[in-house]
Amino acid sequence: MRGADLISVIVTTYNREDALDAALRALAHQSDRNFEIVVADDGSGADTARVVASWQTRLPLPLKHVRHEHRGFRGGEIRNRGIRASSGELCIFLDGDCLAPADFIAAHRRLHEPGWFVTGNRILLSPELTAAVLSRAMEAERWRFAALLQQRLRGGINRLLPTLRLPLGPLRKLSSTSWQGAQTCNLAVARRDLDRIDGFDGTYTGWGLEDSDLVVRLLRAGVRRKDGRFATGVLHLWHPPNDRSQLPVNQTRLDEVVGGSRLRALQGLSALSDAPARDAASVVQQ
Repeated sequence: MRGADLISVIVTTYNREDALDAALRALAHQSDRNFEIVVADDGSGADTARVVASWQTRLPLPLKHVRHEHRGFRGGEIRNRGIRASSGELCIFLDGDCLAPADFIAAHRRLHEPGWFVTGNRILLSPELTAAVLSRAMEAERWRFAALLQQRLRGGINRLLPTLRLPLGPLRKLSSTSWQGAQTCNLAVARRDLDRIDGFDGTYTGWGLEDSDLVVRLLRAGVRRKDGRFATGVLHLWHPPNDRSQLPVNQTRLDEVVGGSRLRALQGLSALSDAPARDAASVVQQ
C-alpha cells in the first residue's frame, strides 16, 4: 500500500561503495523526514550490501536494497525494480554518487504537483575534490555558499549557480514540453505517471538515453516538465567516463521513440513479473 505523502528516493548504484555511503549520509540529513530510500543495485558485489546494511541500522526511515545480477549496464531495468519495490506516491531518482543538500526532499515536495514531473540539476566536483571528500568523509552536502564559492575559485566545482535558491514561480514551466537535457540523476515523477507509461524501457543496455526515452513518453502521456533549478541542485562526485559503446544503438532506439507514437515501454515495469528466477530482484529492508 502506498503512502499518500510518502516520497520514495530511488538511488542507483554499481560497485561504488564509498560514493554510496556518502550519498546515504547526505539523505540522512534531510529536513523532510517523510521518505524512504530504495537502493537500486545494478549487480554490485557484497561490499555494497554491507554499506546498505550498515545504514539500515542507523537511519530512522525505511531503507530497501533491490538488486539483480550484473549483465552490463542496465540502468532502466534496475530503476524499474526500484519503482516496483517503492511505496511512495512520488519517486525521486538520484544517482548513487550524488550528494543531496538538506532541503532536497523538501524542495521536491514543494515543487511537485499533479500532471508534472520535475527535472533537477547538479554541480560536478573535480577528481581531486571528490577524492578528498570521500577519503576524509567531508560532508560537502552541508557546505554553505561561502565554502562552495571557495571551491569554485579553486576549480573544485564546475559552477556555482545551482547552489542558489530562487523562487522562479511560473518561469519553472517555460520548457514544459521539452525532453532535452532531463537526466535521472535528479528527477521526480509521480508513481501513477510511471505506471501509465510502464516505467523505463529495459531494452536500453549500456550507458545513455534511457532517461530521455522515459521523458519523451511522459510528455506524450500529457505529463509536463517543471524546472527544478535553483531549488533541487545536488553535488555530483567525479567518476571516470562511462563506456559509451552502446550509445549509437541507444540513439537509434530513442530516435524511433521520438518519431513514433508509442506510450509504453517495450520492456517496462510489467515485464518484471515474468523475469527468470535466477535474475529476480532481491529486496531487503529495515
